[in-house]
Amino acid sequence: MTAYEPVIGLEIHVQLGTKTKMYCGCELVFGDPPNTHTCPVCLGLPGTLPVVNGEAIRLGLMIGMAFGGELARRVVLHRKSYFYPDLPKGYQLSQFDEPLVDGGQLGDVRLERVHVEEDAAKLVHAGSTGRIGGSTSSVVDFNRGGTPLAEIVTRPDIHSAEQASSWLRLLRETLRQLGVSDVNMEEGSLRCDANISIRPVGETTLGTKTELKNMNSFRFIEQGINAEVARQTRILESGGRVEQETLHFDPRTGSITSLRSKEGSHDYRYFPEPDVPPVVIPQDLFDSARAAIPELPLDRAERFRSELGLHDESARLLAFRRELGDYFERVVAAAGPDADRQQLANWIGNDLVRRLDGDEATDGDPAASKVTPEALAELVALVQAKTINRKAGEQVLDVLVAEGGTPGPIVEREGLAAIGGGDELRPVVQAALDANPDVVEKLRSGNMKPIGAIVGHVMRETKGRADGGEVTRIAREILGL
Repeated sequence: MTAYEPVIGLEIHVQLGTKTKMYCGCELVFGDPPNTHTCPVCLGLPGTLPVVNGEAIRLGLMIGMAFGGELARRVVLHRKSYFYPDLPKGYQLSQFDEPLVDGGQLGDVRLERVHVEEDAAKLVHAGSTGRIGGSTSSVVDFNRGGTPLAEIVTRPDIHSAEQASSWLRLLRETLRQLGVSDVNMEEGSLRCDANISIRPVGETTLGTKTELKNMNSFRFIEQGINAEVARQTRILESGGRVEQETLHFDPRTGSITSLRSKEGSHDYRYFPEPDVPPVVIPQDLFDSARAAIPELPLDRAERFRSELGLHDESARLLAFRRELGDYFERVVAAAGPDADRQQLANWIGNDLVRRLDGDEATDGDPAASKVTPEALAELVALVQAKTINRKAGEQVLDVLVAEGGTPGPIVEREGLAAIGGGDELRPVVQAALDANPDVVEKLRSGNMKPIGAIVGHVMRETKGRADGGEVTRIAREILGL
């Protein structure tokens, strides 16, 4: 059996976070009653003239700058002609041979281009209650028609469904932190088409590609790509030929159906938009876009690794959840230069996140919780100094999450301070050894695994206030090990 390699390129449509549509002044409000945000321009009525939304261009420039692409100095629009019921003009105002951004890269995936265009309206297919004259009816909501889109087109640098999903998660978080879109996939703010082909492993020539349209969840994207790769593999292994076409993946059944033969650019009959001549982008729009770009997730993760010494997993978690990264930096500042930054990251990324995720009051944001950065820094310092042990630290954190305050008084009030020094702990360890002669025999023979029984005994006697490492040290000392 011949082994095949998938070759995948993505086309991502991102609804830009403007207040009004791409070529008119209609407001963009998700969820409002159908056809309440329309005008002659976005309805495509004769005699209307579109005007380019400058804020959409600024947001598109931010995307290009963030990804290191070459920025256009002017906006050139083309008519992309095709018929569909949700496209009132019979064409879409898009960009053809002069995109707003040429090239660029995010992570290990290169970009072909980023261009701006308008979204289509939304078709709503009625169910059993929508039968008119014996056939199912469809209606159109034009509220979405004319929404500004950035279409991000990648090079065919992706070779598995899992890589595609992982890269899209990076893209979504990068766009969110850029502030160019809410990238809410449930509301259609980010939708993905996948161009998929396969070829024998070791070949460099691209196979015939198909296009999976409008997938709007990471799980469906993975399932759809895997299903299409499997379909193409079956075709080639049976001696058939893959046809270039546009496909639909049904996540409920896992089936793939053909929508139409896949168009090339010539099928859309692109030609320059006569109602909007090329518009020179003013320098202040470039300056405004550049000034608005924050530190991006990949850059922040690298800084957390190189400057603060975090492990890869912690660095990515804190950088890819901006609210956690911001809180972490405040905790680091409160803890001082000698603090163990990895321990601070562990307490935030593991212990605090576990207590806050799913909390409606904070929405998982530690800055909205009752645990101040100063309190968490103090708590970690108490554990590091062995003033309290790890388990007691978790109890203190529970109180901080519920009540707020500072760790010191909580430790005193709850009696959580660790038993100090070997003099106080030694008699308790001796009693544990006396109560477990079978364990002592195994320890003396060189088998240290049963030491957990001694530690557990001491913990019960001290109500969890002893330090496990200190218990082990004293036990070894008593037994002469």
